[in-house]
Amino acid sequence: MTEITTSVQIILPQHCNGYKRPRLFGGQIMAWIDITGAVAARRYAKCAVTTVCMDNLNFIAPAYLNDTVVQEARVTWTGRTSLEVRVDSFVEQLDGVRSMVNRAYAVFVALDDNDNPAPVPPFTPETEEEKQEYAAALERRRIRLQRG
Repeated sequence: MTEITTSVQIILPQHCNGYKRPRLFGGQIMAWIDITGAVAARRYAKCAVTTVCMDNLNFIAPAYLNDTVVQEARVTWTGRTSLEVRVDSFVEQLDGVRSMVNRAYAVFVALDDNDNPAPVPPFTPETEEEKQEYAAALERRRIRLQRG
């Protein structure tokens, strides 16, 4: 089973818009997704990585001032030097109950010490969920390559 990287944030005023009930900026959660995804990618590749694209990002529900945001990232696919990471973001209530805020797929390229693309270990899906994610990642890759 794939290692899961977890990060936790409390939404502070500087992370919010100016609505009557302050909501988390989409760009802020995107930054947290990029960081959490990069940590998962770095741990997997055992080297530096750079973000290639945020392939798919769906906002399912809002998050508000003082909410706790928990993110879980896992590798879903690898190529020769690139890897896709799924990052799920949740709002966690004080009783520990979580509700999903969004899901994102980010693609990273592994880098050597000279900032050149570096090979990554192949990812072999084991669980049924990993196999489904891997198949979906291949389709997302096909669409990305088709777009050019």
